[in-house]
Amino acid sequence: MPRVVPSDVVKAIERMFPQMIQDPRSFPDVSSDSVPPLKAIAQLVESVPEDLLILDPAHYAELIASVAYLRSLGDSFQAARSLSTTRFMLAGFDLNPLALIQQALVACPDEGPAAGTEPLAFIGDLELRESIRLDLSAAHRDLSAGEWKGATVLAGSATEALLLWALQEHDVRHPGALATATRALVAAGTIPRPRDPKPEEWILHTYVEVAAHLGLIPPNTATQVRLAKDFRNLIHPGRAQRLGQKPDRPTAHAALAAALAVARDLVPPGVS
Repeated sequence: MPRVVPSDVVKAIERMFPQMIQDPRSFPDVSSDSVPPLKAIAQLVESVPEDLLILDPAHYAELIASVAYLRSLGDSFQAARSLSTTRFMLAGFDLNPLALIQQALVACPDEGPAAGTEPLAFIGDLELRESIRLDLSAAHRDLSAGEWKGATVLAGSATEALLLWALQEHDVRHPGALATATRALVAAGTIPRPRDPKPEEWILHTYVEVAAHLGLIPPNTATQVRLAKDFRNLIHPGRAQRLGQKPDRPTAHAALAAALAVARDLVPPGVS
């Protein structure tokens, strides 16, 4: 299901009420005719997921107060039947309510991991951590919405990123470990010889086999990732057509299970 994100609401406000945004300190008189479009804005704001409303307490309070004001206008006109217009002003604020809403939402991101997404606090690189968390969050969301291909692809992407990070970290602590592991796995016929020694250029199959060989993930997790690897390959139209398969509910569940298992197993002992 499509989501309403902060920029959607900002665009709607600017399209429906350009004057109030161009002159945010204007407090025009509004009539009952303005109630439906203002309620529409309030409805849009309330449709934005809470996890995207990343604001400091003061701006969050302005947003909530302004939306409540928009909601109350209809009741005000109904209660005072003789009231033909009212000043569009929220007492105690220097900007009109729509400008306050627009100002708050401009500062909010259009994407972010949902509350409850795996924290991945063991990854020190904040940008990388949040990128992987975004993929995991989106995979959960797509799974809930029945978007099997999206869930499969995003979960596979998160798995690849987690394993790559783990291999890079291991090689920093144990220089040459990746080269030794790949030589052993190539000699055993487990993986083809990588065309590039840098793990950034490897594929998921190589990641999981090297990670398992080094003991970074246990055998049961490696098995789960191998299954997810095969499902992830189905995103390529030619392969899916040849095999007569396509991503579905089981592939999506399996791919996400693999990503979550890897995330669980990479948590250092004593860290939650």
